Amino acid sequence: MIAYVRGEVVEVFENRVLLDVNQIGYQIFISSRDASDMPPTGERVRIHTYFHVKEDAMQLYGFLTRDDLNIFKLLLGVNGIGPKAGLGILSALSADELRFAVLSDDVKSISKAPGVGRKTAQKMILELRDKLSLEDASPGRSGYTGDGNTGTSGMSDGKNEAIQALVALGYSSSDALKAVKQAEITEDMNTEDILKAALKKLTFL
Repeated sequence: MIAYVRGEVVEVFENRVLLDVNQIGYQIFISSRDASDMPPTGERVRIHTYFHVKEDAMQLYGFLTRDDLNIFKLLLGVNGIGPKAGLGILSALSADELRFAVLSDDVKSISKAPGVGRKTAQKMILELRDKLSLEDASPGRSGYTGDGNTGTSGMSDGKNEAIQALVALGYSSSDALKAVKQAEITEDMNTEDILKAALKKLTFL
């Protein structure tokens, strides 16, 4: 219903922001990550929003990037995860970190989010794995400036095997995924070639 809100920042709290839009104040619930990235009071900002309606309230949830909004919507599709839990997850993990964790079956990282136990994390991985793609990630930064359209394309067997090899060598699943994403990989490269290329990238992570 409301795709985004553009207005002047009035006040920023840990989990919400107040925006002045043509002399009307909007309270928008946000993640702690977006709260820390919010521009100073008096400056204008555009926030991508999700309008949540329930029996006793109508609330706006907002994100500085469309990618975060899209991930938030996917999280709401997981049984047992509501808007507040979704914000909590995106406060603990960036959109890309969540992608990496889901695609590498990293239950431990997802479980760090407030209110998310091991079983919920496993359910998230099961339900989101086919809806997320490594190719949509934006390595090297916590945010994302593109359109953030999620895809369903998966990784090749060679990439998967290279990631598993890196994890076996002691690297975290997130670092392994980032390294493979950043590596220059051609169609004729086998698993060993991909592994070598990814190892070169790991020196810069």
